[in-house]
Amino acid sequence: MSRPNPFKGFHSSPEIIRLAVMLYVRFPLSLRNVEDLLHERGVDISHETVRFWWRRFGPMFAAEIRRRRVDQMRAFSHWRWHVDEVFVKINGERHYLWRAVDHEGEVLEAVVTKRRNKKAALKLLRKLMRRYGRPQEIVTDRLPSYRAALRELGGSDLQSTGRWLNNRVENSHLPFRRRERAMLRFRRMRSLQTFAAVHSSVHNLFNQERSLSSRDIFKVNRAAALAEWRQLGAA
Repeated sequence: MSRPNPFKGFHSSPEIIRLAVMLYVRFPLSLRNVEDLLHERGVDISHETVRFWWRRFGPMFAAEIRRRRVDQMRAFSHWRWHVDEVFVKINGERHYLWRAVDHEGEVLEAVVTKRRNKKAALKLLRKLMRRYGRPQEIVTDRLPSYRAALRELGGSDLQSTGRWLNNRVENSHLPFRRRERAMLRFRRMRSLQTFAAVHSSVHNLFNQERSLSSRDIFKVNRAAALAEWRQLGAA
Protein backbone atom coordinates (compact mmCIF):
# COMPACT_ATOMS: atom_id res chain seq x y z
CA MET A 1 0.00 0.00 0.00
CA SER A 2 1.50 3.31 -1.11
CA ARG A 3 1.53 6.21 1.28
CA PRO A 4 -0.51 9.34 0.51
CA ASN A 5 1.08 12.02 -1.61
CA PRO A 6 2.19 14.85 0.76
CA PHE A 7 2.14 17.35 -2.14
CA LYS A 8 -1.48 16.71 -3.07
CA GLY A 9 -3.49 19.91 -3.28
CA PHE A 10 -0.52 22.20 -3.89
CA HIS A 11 -0.42 24.15 -7.15
CA SER A 12 3.38 24.19 -7.27
CA SER A 13 5.29 21.08 -8.28
CA PRO A 14 7.17 18.94 -5.72
CA GLU A 15 10.43 19.92 -7.41
CA ILE A 16 9.85 23.62 -6.76
CA ILE A 17 8.80 22.97 -3.16
CA ARG A 18 11.90 20.87 -2.50
CA LEU A 19 14.12 23.52 -4.08
CA ALA A 20 12.62 26.33 -1.98
CA VAL A 21 12.98 24.36 1.26
CA MET A 22 16.55 23.35 0.44
CA LEU A 23 17.60 26.91 -0.39
CA TYR A 24 16.14 28.30 2.82
CA VAL A 25 17.35 25.62 5.22
CA ARG A 26 20.72 24.78 3.69
CA PHE A 27 22.03 28.26 2.88
CA PRO A 28 22.13 31.46 5.02
CA LEU A 29 19.32 33.11 3.05
CA SER A 30 16.31 35.05 4.20
CA LEU A 31 12.78 34.25 3.04
CA ARG A 32 12.92 37.20 0.65
CA ASN A 33 16.28 36.06 -0.71
CA VAL A 34 14.73 32.71 -1.62
CA GLU A 35 11.77 34.50 -3.20
CA ASP A 36 14.13 36.55 -5.39
CA LEU A 37 16.22 33.53 -6.41
CA LEU A 38 13.11 31.60 -7.44
CA HIS A 39 11.79 34.65 -9.31
CA GLU A 40 14.96 34.68 -11.39
CA ARG A 41 14.14 31.10 -12.34
CA GLY A 42 10.60 32.01 -13.42
CA VAL A 43 8.85 30.90 -10.21
CA ASP A 44 6.55 33.63 -8.90
CA ILE A 45 5.82 33.01 -5.21
CA SER A 46 5.87 35.19 -2.09
CA HIS A 47 8.23 34.86 0.85
CA GLU A 48 5.27 33.82 3.01
CA THR A 49 4.80 30.83 0.72
CA VAL A 50 8.42 29.87 1.34
CA ARG A 51 7.77 30.19 5.09
CA PHE A 52 4.71 27.95 4.85
CA TRP A 53 6.53 25.36 2.75
CA TRP A 54 9.53 24.97 5.05
CA ARG A 55 7.30 24.69 8.11
CA ARG A 56 5.06 22.17 6.41
CA PHE A 57 7.64 20.04 4.60
CA GLY A 58 10.89 20.74 6.46
CA PRO A 59 10.14 18.45 9.43
CA MET A 60 8.86 15.76 7.05
CA PHE A 61 12.02 15.90 4.92
CA ALA A 62 14.22 15.91 8.04
CA ALA A 63 12.45 12.88 9.50
CA GLU A 64 12.86 10.97 6.23
CA ILE A 65 16.57 11.80 6.03
CA ARG A 66 17.06 10.75 9.65
CA ARG A 67 15.12 7.52 9.15
CA ARG A 68 17.30 6.57 6.18
CA ARG A 69 20.55 7.25 8.07
CA VAL A 70 19.80 6.15 11.62
CA ASP A 71 20.41 2.41 11.08
CA GLN A 72 23.80 3.08 9.53
CA MET A 73 24.66 5.54 12.30
CA ARG A 74 23.72 3.00 14.99
CA ALA A 75 26.03 0.47 13.38
CA PHE A 76 29.07 2.63 12.63
CA SER A 77 28.87 6.00 14.41
CA HIS A 78 28.21 5.20 18.05
CA TRP A 79 31.71 4.76 19.42
CA ARG A 80 32.42 8.44 20.19
CA TRP A 81 30.05 11.33 20.73
CA HIS A 82 30.94 15.00 21.14
CA VAL A 83 28.45 17.07 23.14
CA ASP A 84 28.35 20.83 23.63
CA GLU A 85 25.92 23.68 24.25
CA VAL A 86 25.68 27.28 23.06
CA PHE A 87 23.39 30.06 24.14
CA VAL A 88 20.78 31.55 21.82
CA LYS A 89 18.55 34.56 22.37
CA ILE A 90 14.77 34.19 22.05
CA ASN A 91 12.97 37.51 22.48
CA GLY A 92 15.94 38.78 24.44
CA GLU A 93 15.99 35.80 26.83
CA ARG A 94 18.89 33.38 26.98
CA HIS A 95 18.21 29.77 26.06
CA TYR A 96 20.58 26.90 25.31
CA LEU A 97 20.98 24.79 22.21
CA TRP A 98 22.58 21.43 23.03
CA ARG A 99 24.17 19.57 20.13
CA ALA A 100 25.71 16.11 19.84
CA VAL A 101 27.81 14.93 16.89
CA ASP A 102 29.69 11.73 16.22
CA HIS A 103 33.39 11.39 15.47
CA GLU A 104 32.77 12.14 11.77
CA GLY A 105 30.84 15.34 12.40
CA GLU A 106 27.39 13.86 11.78
CA VAL A 107 24.87 15.78 13.88
CA LEU A 108 23.06 13.24 16.05
CA GLU A 109 20.70 15.48 17.99
CA ALA A 110 19.88 19.12 18.75
CA VAL A 111 17.83 20.04 21.81
CA VAL A 112 16.73 23.48 23.04
CA THR A 113 16.29 24.12 26.78
CA LYS A 114 15.76 27.09 29.07
CA ARG A 115 18.42 25.99 31.56
CA ARG A 116 21.94 24.61 31.40
CA ASN A 117 21.74 22.09 34.22
CA LYS A 118 21.64 18.38 34.99
CA LYS A 119 18.01 18.02 33.89
CA ALA A 120 18.79 19.50 30.47
CA ALA A 121 21.87 17.31 30.02
CA LEU A 122 19.83 14.24 30.97
CA LYS A 123 17.20 15.14 28.39
CA LEU A 124 19.79 15.20 25.63
CA LEU A 125 21.72 12.09 26.70
CA ARG A 126 18.62 9.95 27.22
CA LYS A 127 17.31 10.95 23.81
CA LEU A 128 20.64 10.06 22.23
CA MET A 129 20.95 6.66 23.89
CA ARG A 130 17.35 5.77 23.13
CA ARG A 131 17.86 6.45 19.42
CA TYR A 132 21.47 5.39 18.81
CA GLY A 133 22.42 3.06 21.65
CA ARG A 134 25.27 3.46 24.10
CA PRO A 135 28.61 4.92 22.91
CA GLN A 136 32.07 3.93 23.98
CA GLU A 137 33.09 7.51 24.77
CA ILE A 138 31.38 10.88 25.28
CA VAL A 139 33.57 13.97 24.89
CA THR A 140 32.30 17.05 26.77
CA ASP A 141 33.59 20.26 28.26
CA ARG A 142 33.99 20.61 32.02
CA LEU A 143 30.40 21.67 32.73
CA PRO A 144 29.41 19.80 35.95
CA SER A 145 25.96 19.03 34.53
CA TYR A 146 27.45 16.43 32.19
CA ARG A 147 29.21 14.63 35.00
CA ALA A 148 26.05 14.59 37.14
CA ALA A 149 23.87 13.37 34.26
CA LEU A 150 26.27 10.60 33.27
CA ARG A 151 26.56 9.49 36.88
CA GLU A 152 22.78 9.04 37.00
CA LEU A 153 22.85 7.09 33.73
CA GLY A 154 25.65 4.87 34.99
CA GLY A 155 28.09 6.19 32.43
CA SER A 156 30.67 8.10 34.45
CA ASP A 157 33.42 6.03 32.83
CA LEU A 158 32.34 7.23 29.36
CA GLN A 159 33.18 10.90 29.85
CA SER A 160 36.32 12.50 28.43
CA THR A 161 37.30 16.15 28.76
CA GLY A 162 40.16 18.15 27.35
CA ARG A 163 41.08 21.56 26.05
CA TRP A 164 40.82 20.75 22.33
CA LEU A 165 39.02 17.40 22.36
CA ASN A 166 35.63 18.98 21.67
CA ASN A 167 36.57 21.05 18.63
CA ARG A 168 34.49 18.70 16.46
CA VAL A 169 31.18 19.74 18.00
CA GLU A 170 32.20 23.36 18.54
CA ASN A 171 32.81 23.70 14.80
CA SER A 172 29.43 22.12 14.09
CA HIS A 173 27.74 25.17 15.65
CA LEU A 174 29.08 27.48 12.93
CA PRO A 175 26.60 26.63 10.12
CA PHE A 176 23.69 27.16 12.51
CA ARG A 177 25.12 30.47 13.70
CA ARG A 178 25.22 31.70 10.10
CA ARG A 179 21.58 30.71 9.64
CA GLU A 180 20.64 32.37 12.92
CA ARG A 181 22.05 35.71 11.76
CA ALA A 182 20.22 35.46 8.43
CA MET A 183 16.94 34.76 10.23
CA LEU A 184 17.44 37.69 12.64
CA ARG A 185 17.23 35.28 15.59
CA PHE A 186 14.15 33.42 16.80
CA ARG A 187 10.96 34.50 18.54
CA ARG A 188 9.74 31.23 20.02
CA MET A 189 11.44 28.27 21.62
CA ARG A 190 9.32 25.86 19.60
CA SER A 191 10.30 27.41 16.27
CA LEU A 192 13.98 27.25 17.27
CA GLN A 193 13.69 23.55 18.14
CA THR A 194 11.92 22.81 14.84
CA PHE A 195 14.44 24.67 12.73
CA ALA A 196 17.45 23.22 14.58
CA ALA A 197 16.18 19.68 13.95
CA VAL A 198 15.47 20.34 10.26
CA HIS A 199 18.76 22.17 9.73
CA SER A 200 20.75 19.35 11.35
CA SER A 201 19.31 16.70 9.04
CA VAL A 202 19.76 18.78 5.89
CA HIS A 203 23.32 19.64 6.95
CA ASN A 204 24.09 15.95 7.45
CA LEU A 205 22.85 15.12 3.96
CA PHE A 206 24.84 17.79 2.13
CA ASN A 207 27.94 18.01 4.34
CA GLN A 208 30.59 16.39 2.16
CA GLU A 209 33.67 17.83 3.95
CA ARG A 210 35.14 18.80 0.59
CA SER A 211 38.54 19.64 2.10
CA LEU A 212 39.05 15.95 2.97
CA SER A 213 38.35 14.46 -0.47
CA SER A 214 39.39 14.97 -4.06
CA ARG A 215 37.32 17.04 -6.44
CA ASP A 216 36.05 13.96 -8.31
CA ILE A 217 34.90 12.20 -5.14
CA PHE A 218 33.28 15.38 -3.85
CA LYS A 219 31.29 15.77 -7.09
CA VAL A 220 30.05 12.19 -6.92
CA ASN A 221 28.97 12.55 -3.27
CA ARG A 222 27.29 15.89 -3.95
CA ALA A 223 25.34 14.44 -6.87
CA ALA A 224 24.26 11.48 -4.72
CA ALA A 225 23.06 13.81 -1.93
CA LEU A 226 21.10 15.93 -4.39
CA ALA A 227 19.54 12.84 -5.96
CA GLU A 228 18.46 11.63 -2.51
CA TRP A 229 16.97 15.04 -1.73
CA ARG A 230 14.92 14.97 -4.94
CA GLN A 231 13.34 11.70 -3.84
CA LEU A 232 12.12 12.98 -0.46
CA GLY A 233 8.37 12.81 -0.08
CA ALA A 234 7.98 10.69 -3.22
CA ALA A 235 5.15 8.21 -3.12
